[in-house]
Amino acid sequence: MNVHPVIVRAIKRHEGVVDVDFHTSEPFVRSSSGKSYFAKIGSMSEKEQFVGEAEALKAMHIAAPGLAPELIECGDIDEETSEHPAEIGKPYFVSEYRNIGSLTDSTAKKLAKRLATELHAYKSTKGFGFAVPTFCGRTKQNNGWYNSWEECFDALIGGLLDKLKATGGYSELCNEGEQVRKRVIPALLGSVVIEPVLLHGDLWSGNVGVDTDTGEPVIYDPSAYFGHNEADLAIARIFGGIPKSFFTAYHQYLPKTEPGDQYELRGDLYELYHYLNHTVLFGGGYASSARAKMNKLLKAFPQ
Repeated sequence: MNVHPVIVRAIKRHEGVVDVDFHTSEPFVRSSSGKSYFAKIGSMSEKEQFVGEAEALKAMHIAAPGLAPELIECGDIDEETSEHPAEIGKPYFVSEYRNIGSLTDSTAKKLAKRLATELHAYKSTKGFGFAVPTFCGRTKQNNGWYNSWEECFDALIGGLLDKLKATGGYSELCNEGEQVRKRVIPALLGSVVIEPVLLHGDLWSGNVGVDTDTGEPVIYDPSAYFGHNEADLAIARIFGGIPKSFFTAYHQYLPKTEPGDQYELRGDLYELYHYLNHTVLFGGGYASSARAKMNKLLKAFPQ
């Protein structure tokens, strides 16, 4: 299978050569140098998604080099590299390719240390949020910058509720969601003293693993933004697959935020975000899971 000219150009730039042979079974591309790449070309409607992933990987590479695949190049196909005029303007994306295996207890502990001491130690100078939209699954997070974590997280939850309202359904769920915004978010997040640190944003077992060539942990498919480090642990608890040793080790390096007695409730609030997002994406039973979380939170903070 031929490699698209725009991918060829990107890899040649990266390797600093004028000619190279390729072997491919897309999206996996291997050059004659022996280096392997992940490459994709999207539709016009996917431009923001490609940029969001690229900017997230750039930030993660600065914060924790090697923990995530390195971005090679992201841009739009131009006249020089298009194979036909209809391609001009479509986005393309090239990154390192990693052979991924499953986490073990020992590599989960390594991952916990790298998250706590590197990724979650990398602070924003602009506030909470992110410079461009990032995508949690197919859901666009309308990031931007916020002065407080309360304001940022409220906007994230509000964005999901707006998407659910736009479907014409989920009225009871959305009404309870607005009560969570009014009563729970200010109570739980209004007084926490935290700094905005870089989050992966979608840190479940399907987006973490071990580089089988190096034995080191790796994370990928980010929906990154700057927020409260504890928010990055939420979806890992929901879907499992990440060893318990990860959570124990993580808090050895980065203790729970004060007040510690609200740690579990904050976790419920952060899990709610992902239940709502899965309701947006898939519907079904996720709405009832979201309501169960809301009921627990609203009971903890009655009017």
